[in-house]
Amino acid sequence: MRNYCIYESPIGKLYLSSSEGYLVGLDFKKSPLEEIQQEDEVLKKAVSQLEEYFLGQRKEFTLPLNPQGTPFQKQVWEALRTIPYGETRSYKEVAIAIGNPKACRAVGMANNKNPIAIITPCHRVVGANGKMVGYAGGLGIKEALLEVESKANK
Repeated sequence: MRNYCIYESPIGKLYLSSSEGYLVGLDFKKSPLEEIQQEDEVLKKAVSQLEEYFLGQRKEFTLPLNPQGTPFQKQVWEALRTIPYGETRSYKEVAIAIGNPKACRAVGMANNKNPIAIITPCHRVVGANGKMVGYAGGLGIKEALLEVESKANK
């Protein structure tokens, strides 16, 4: 069974879901299943940590995660969680980090399928030239998240 909650964040509504004691989703768009909200301890802890993040007080999340995806996607998402707070990496750098330097496009596709946004920081991945490129929540949200991290690092 999945539990759901909506967090009214500084960047808009975030839709969180958990299952069996793990955070399994953080999205910018609501799914029909999320009409019924049922919070649990994992969701309460996630909201608390997100609040701290947006205040610039939290640089790392300490939540039990269980993202659903292919082995390759999970490998990419794990690599994303190693990108330091306030820093960015290119798709190529992520591909190199997972030992598959020619997988830049596949890294981009895995980034796009990231089910736990912000906490698995796909917003920290930028184009090779440092430009903002694609983000599930929109480029404005990606820029806002990077700004939160930039301000907190000063």
